[in-house]
Amino acid sequence: MENKKRICLTVAYDGTAYCGWQVQKNGRTIEGELNRALGELTGEEILVTGASRTDAGVHGLCNIAVFDTLSRIPGEKFSYALNQRLPEDIRVRASKEVDKDFHPRHCRSKKTYEYHILNSEFPNPVKRLYAHFTYVPLDEEKMRRAAAYLVGEHDFASFRSAGSQAETTVRTIYELDVARDGEEIIIRVTGNGFLYNMVRIIAGTLMEAGCGRMEPEKMREVLAAGDRAAAGPTAPACGLILVKYEYENNVTV
Repeated sequence: MENKKRICLTVAYDGTAYCGWQVQKNGRTIEGELNRALGELTGEEILVTGASRTDAGVHGLCNIAVFDTLSRIPGEKFSYALNQRLPEDIRVRASKEVDKDFHPRHCRSKKTYEYHILNSEFPNPVKRLYAHFTYVPLDEEKMRRAAAYLVGEHDFASFRSAGSQAETTVRTIYELDVARDGEEIIIRVTGNGFLYNMVRIIAGTLMEAGCGRMEPEKMREVLAAGDRAAAGPTAPACGLILVKYEYENNVTV
């Protein structure tokens, strides 16, 4: 039997021009571009498997993807070769050979996302692709108080968009912070996994608390309701960035 090796990629991308990570029939995707570049490089038909299936317009600094290949290219050299074949808004930041049974979605891990909000009187065209703009004043302290109710293990059914295929809606949030840096508010959340649109719904709900439409203490009721209608709107994709991916149990990539 042919002896294939498994390569792991750490991938950064600006998601603005893409229909998300996962291959789709109609539209460019991050996964599709990686498959194309790998096919050109190796002469094989390669389909990568990604750790996080980010949505259209969402950005990533460190998504993890693996693929199997017969290529003799050393694992650490794939990043250099692929970056010559990928569009400028996708870059492989690292590559290495990993154990053949390593699967990026089947290992215990922690993901960290940031949601960026430009909270100012007027939009900033330089940040329009990387932060959600609102002129409505937001109180980050109220947002922080509301966020505290979500930390820990909970049933996050209220924060799941229709179309989610998850078997369970129970997730654990390890950290959830809200900080202001001048005109920008950054929501930073670390968890063991997130439901479809969960982080964007959390961001939209925290903004409801920040602008005074919802008392921070009501977040407890929103969580307990188990009903998407109880939470706030889904915040736009442009403000969301996957910023950190950590594997537990001494798994390194």
